[in-house]
Amino acid sequence: MSEKDRKDKIDGITGFIPPHGGYEKLFSFQKARIVYDGTVRFCERFVDKRSRTTDQMIQAARSGKQNIIEGSQASAASKETEIKLTCVARASLEELLEDYRDFLRVRGIDEWSPGHSHTKRLRELNRDPTANYETLRKGIEHPDPAIAANVMIGLIKLTNYLLDRQIRQLEQAFLREGGLRERMSKARREQRGW
Repeated sequence: MSEKDRKDKIDGITGFIPPHGGYEKLFSFQKARIVYDGTVRFCERFVDKRSRTTDQMIQAARSGKQNIIEGSQASAASKETEIKLTCVARASLEELLEDYRDFLRVRGIDEWSPGHSHTKRLRELNRDPTANYETLRKGIEHPDPAIAANVMIGLIKLTNYLLDRQIRQLEQAFLREGGLRERMSKARREQRGW
């Protein structure tokens, strides 16, 4: 019996509530936290504090991060809720991405292309699985708003890519394992020896 199976057994009965939480280990969450922290810092420096845009950007970044947490915790009872909240996180970050693109566009600043040397450097830094805010601080907190905004755009794109993969994995897990009701029925049948 594997360690996982042993942990799932309680008094000889297989449990139906799967392991859940653990969002801190998700790369999507780690990057979303950097996006949130970076957005707060960006807005403090480059967006009028009285502007509604400041609140909207910070709330979109927060929603991206917090919905990953909530989805991870909700997964114990509902894969459907986990998928929905992960999709909400993804949608919030897409909204934030457009805010940064608006920032650049209205100022006549170009968004870095995938082949831009700074984009390549950002990708290189993000390949390190231990990359955190400190790793990226120089770009995030760059005094030139064009560089800071483009770094944030790159981070959001990466986070969105990770969330897209996560959503596909959640979909496949649901198809394989089903939802709570199916697990409950299976556990009950197993407990009764059916």
